[in-house]
Amino acid sequence: MRTLPAATAMAVLFSSVVLTAVPASADTTTPIAVSDADDTVVDGVHQRLFFSDRHQNKIVVTDFAGKVVTTLTGLPQVRDLELSPDSGTLYAAVYGADEIVAFDTATLTQTAEYPTGDKTIPSRLAFTDGKLWFGYGDQWDSGLGAVDLTAEKPTVTLDLAAGHDWASPPMLYADPDNPGTLLALDGGISSAPIVVYDISSGTPVIRVSAGKGGFYNDAALTPDGQSVVVAGPGKRALTEYRLSDLEQVRTYPVPDEPETVSIAPDGTVAATVLDVDDLGDTYVFTGGPDQPASVRNLSHNWMPWIGHSMNWSADGGKLFVLSGSNDSTQFHAVDEPRKYLGTLKVDAPATAGRAKSLTVTGSLTSGLALPTGTPLTVTRTDMESPNGKSLGTKTLGTGGKFSFTDVPPAGGRVKYTVTYAGDASHTAATASDTVEVSRAVSSLTLNRNGSVYNYGQDVSFTARLGTTYKNRVVEIWSDPYGDIPKRLIRKGTVNSSGNLSVTVDMTRDTTVTAVFAGDARYAPKTVKSTAYAKVNISTSVAKHYRTGTIGSTGYYYFHKSTAPVLTTTMSYYKGRKQRIELQVYYQGTWYASGSQYFALATNGKSVVSLGAPGESGIRARVRSSYIDGSSGDSANYTTHGAWKYLYFTN
Repeated sequence: MRTLPAATAMAVLFSSVVLTAVPASADTTTPIAVSDADDTVVDGVHQRLFFSDRHQNKIVVTDFAGKVVTTLTGLPQVRDLELSPDSGTLYAAVYGADEIVAFDTATLTQTAEYPTGDKTIPSRLAFTDGKLWFGYGDQWDSGLGAVDLTAEKPTVTLDLAAGHDWASPPMLYADPDNPGTLLALDGGISSAPIVVYDISSGTPVIRVSAGKGGFYNDAALTPDGQSVVVAGPGKRALTEYRLSDLEQVRTYPVPDEPETVSIAPDGTVAATVLDVDDLGDTYVFTGGPDQPASVRNLSHNWMPWIGHSMNWSADGGKLFVLSGSNDSTQFHAVDEPRKYLGTLKVDAPATAGRAKSLTVTGSLTSGLALPTGTPLTVTRTDMESPNGKSLGTKTLGTGGKFSFTDVPPAGGRVKYTVTYAGDASHTAATASDTVEVSRAVSSLTLNRNGSVYNYGQDVSFTARLGTTYKNRVVEIWSDPYGDIPKRLIRKGTVNSSGNLSVTVDMTRDTTVTAVFAGDARYAPKTVKSTAYAKVNISTSVAKHYRTGTIGSTGYYYFHKSTAPVLTTTMSYYKGRKQRIELQVYYQGTWYASGSQYFALATNGKSVVSLGAPGESGIRARVRSSYIDGSSGDSANYTTHGAWKYLYFTN
């Protein structure tokens, strides 16, 4: 078991004016249902990928875009995978079942099982010279075995380590271009050597062995099968060793612990690193170890440190990489892995004056520096040119820097986009930055603010727009109080006087908004006018025996034992209540005797009995009112009904 170093607290800062180069190729990233891939195999004949998942006891089969084709299940703790030279058979080391299982790659069905013996727990595979070699066991009880597939009935042989005592199941590698050779590495201890077996006789013999630090994470043979590139551990570089004598040939420098390595048919070495500091996780040595690597940062998390999680396509044109683990595993297909990514930065001033010169600066940097004079195309996008206007070609200066000046003809948000088309060694890149360019302010007014109107009155609202550049269109919106949504009631060009009018039916308090969207030289503007609507209110009186006047005021006459009945009708609103107010006349003055709220029915009516006073000679008056905010809502302006005068007699 290896223990990872503790994570350092990190923060990745992104500037609003910096965009990383966007590859012109169709690189893809998609989630994939693989918990932790012990091994990854590419089938170039059927255009498929196989991922072994020990935690979910399955092999996931996908196409080259990461789309799942099928899942091979029932494989407890499946580990290494190996493809036959003709790509017709996939072999899987099924650790938890003590066997190796074979699948037909065309039909994706199981074709054979090769039991390796009780508690052998096979975990590593390599196919060469007609035999399927496997590493098995656990820690110091590990060994080397083989399945002879050339026999009429395939046979399994164990204990073929040729006297070497393995500290963990050997990691096995073989290549048809170097027959008779089997490479074995011990990843379980620091003192473990790399061992090259001669298997030409059918029985392994140690040809050469050398200690190289052990704890190997991964390895890959060069296309001719004559050398191996070993990954890890720690911050050791990827190291290439010659199989004939295990002497070091070269190193491929990486800044962090390499986790997995793969070599394309043309010899291009690719590797992933743990990437603790989130500086780049995938390295492709396009020009060999003496040239800078093409670096990609496919994930902001640590890269997988268990298993083989990266492979080239069979033709070497694509690179397939897994990142993450458990439920967050991602599949990446990189279309142009040998090309260098660039970082394109564009920096424009935050603000500028319209029709005044401004300067835009930036840089284009890459692992493989671009030469002075590299062409960049520039586009300006603004209100006058919403689809973009070409500003021609600018060139890269020394140190990968560039700058240019422009005089923006339009105000508002102006975007400058810089594009690098890419070349044979570099992917295309594009980045942009925006400038807020000043605009003049036009006048915009709207009448009727604060006015009060009767219920249902049609009221004309007029917006007046002052001087503008090209846009003479105004929108007028109505937003009545309550459950009626805000809506656009007119959008049009103002008349020669700058006016645009609408008529609003004032049934509720209403905010009317006039909006000028602005144009290339004048800024947007919005004004509001809130007008108020009274309610309709009326009160009828019942149970009186006659009417008459006292002085000049009309009264309803009641017997002292009769209770007056008041029926109030008011504009309805959900939850609305009307207030009845009672006053009594005494010695020439009206005195308040109390008030009370009563709910309206859905038809807007409220019937209230005042009760009989039992005493004659009483003069009273009552009225119904809607009180904004106290009658259950605030949809209308406070409205009082007319007083109703009552006189009680014997």
